Amino acid sequence: MSEDKRITVERTINASSDALFDVLSNPARHPELDGSGFVRTDEGSNRIQATGDVFTMNMSGDHMGGEYQTENHVVGYSPNQLLAWRTAPAGQEPPGWQWVWELEAQGSDATLVRHTYDWSDVTDQDLLQKIGFPLVSQEQMEDTLVRLDQSVTGS
Repeated sequence: MSEDKRITVERTINASSDALFDVLSNPARHPELDGSGFVRTDEGSNRIQATGDVFTMNMSGDHMGGEYQTENHVVGYSPNQLLAWRTAPAGQEPPGWQWVWELEAQGSDATLVRHTYDWSDVTDQDLLQKIGFPLVSQEQMEDTLVRLDQSVTGS
């Protein structure tokens, strides 16, 4: 995997991995975490419970001409350790980018959170030009970690 086709940020958060996983596995909480400003609301999705689950998000961004929906196909799931999904425009197959959350307990009350945005599997040249990867910056991803920290610890 080429490093220029993924961004990874990490932060140690003073919360248990199960508390963090509880927030991350609930799509209704994703808008409050989103540092990019694209995620608006969850479209009535259930809590993520397994690989193969799909959750729908209402989004907004100039890159898609305004309002749109995404379907997020869960490709990695391990309670309190891993959540990963591939995102696709609603009604389409995922074109190759994914979001990965890795949680590593650092004792009972702290967790190293690693968040990766990976577009290395996108092969459609038209899509690569249209979206202009990376669509979400490292700074926006770092802001997402700050927001996750605040949502779990209240500080």
